[in-house]
Amino acid sequence: MSGRGVWLRARARLRRFPAALAACGDQAAAYGRCVAAAAAGPAELRRDTCLEEFQALRECFARAVCPGPG
Repeated sequence: MSGRGVWLRARARLRRFPAALAACGDQAAAYGRCVAAAAAGPAELRRDTCLEEFQALRECFARAVCPGPG
């Protein structure tokens, strides 16, 4: 069994990433600002600190990659 198919699918997904990122620039910026702000303080960055922003970015990526009907 060859892993070639796996790499071809991974490359296809990576080729779509720039377009998805361009479509979700606002959400990506909001998530980046949240992570930067959380990491800038003296406290450690905690899991789920920016969960709301991450979920918004994830949903935007999903819509950009597989737009639904309508």
